[in-house]
Amino acid sequence: MFATEAKAVEWFETWLWPTGEMCCLLCGSTSAYRVKSGKPMPYRCRDCKRYLSIKSATALKDSKLPLKKWAWAIYLEMTSLKGVSSMKLHRDLGVTQKTAWFMLHRIREAFAEIATEFEGPVEVDETNVGGKRGNKPLSVRRELTGRGPVDMTKVIGMKDRKTNRVVVRVIDDGSAASLHAFVNAHRQKGAKVYTDDARGYIGLDNHESVNHTVGEYVREMAHTNGIESFWSMLKRGYTGVYHRMSVKHLERYAVQFAGRHNVRDMDTVDQMQHVMAGLVGRRLMYNDLIEKEAA
Repeated sequence: MFATEAKAVEWFETWLWPTGEMCCLLCGSTSAYRVKSGKPMPYRCRDCKRYLSIKSATALKDSKLPLKKWAWAIYLEMTSLKGVSSMKLHRDLGVTQKTAWFMLHRIREAFAEIATEFEGPVEVDETNVGGKRGNKPLSVRRELTGRGPVDMTKVIGMKDRKTNRVVVRVIDDGSAASLHAFVNAHRQKGAKVYTDDARGYIGLDNHESVNHTVGEYVREMAHTNGIESFWSMLKRGYTGVYHRMSVKHLERYAVQFAGRHNVRDMDTVDQMQHVMAGLVGRRLMYNDLIEKEAA
């Protein structure tokens, strides 16, 4: 499908303008037309007088890479259950690792969370990511005491049993305030909630838990096996593909895994179209990605 740049352009055009009628991606006018010379850009709008390309008004804006490489990158990302690393992408596409890393973060923009309220019943659970001593610099490891993981980051997730969809967030702590806020933001009012026996969930309405502390994992309909299965995939991606996810970008990775999980029943081409739809209207600057967090 994407052997040449012309075929890639044709696919993107068919997706953007399925009826064949061009519209401006910047102002929405139907007075857009193709520029014969293709310069300075392939299309121009008669109404807003601006030139544009297929990348305009998407997270791909200002990228100098050909569309066929973007199509390949989206394909590789969507067909890799545990994700694709920037090192692999840079070898497969013939771009630098820095470029591949930025490409993957742009693709993750397609999965940025939108308002989600599940009808339920839902399963809610937390997991801890990171903190492996082996990932720390030698100078830091020398100063660590004790054994086991350090500096873990908490991620909370909810899985809707009716739709099989997942929503995730990075949270600062496991307090009742944090857990209740997440649950109530992503379920419809009164939806049934199943959790483990963490104290932070006490007080939720229409709530039932299983007591993992005493080895109880399933009691009739009460269990969290579905969301725990999702954590398993996230951890396999962490260990086998990325090896490390920085705290700064952890939510971006987690949301990416949730987004890929939510469209896994689609055909591959439909998944790619879903990604493109999610990129429209979004913008991600490289300097924002590498900017250090405020102390």
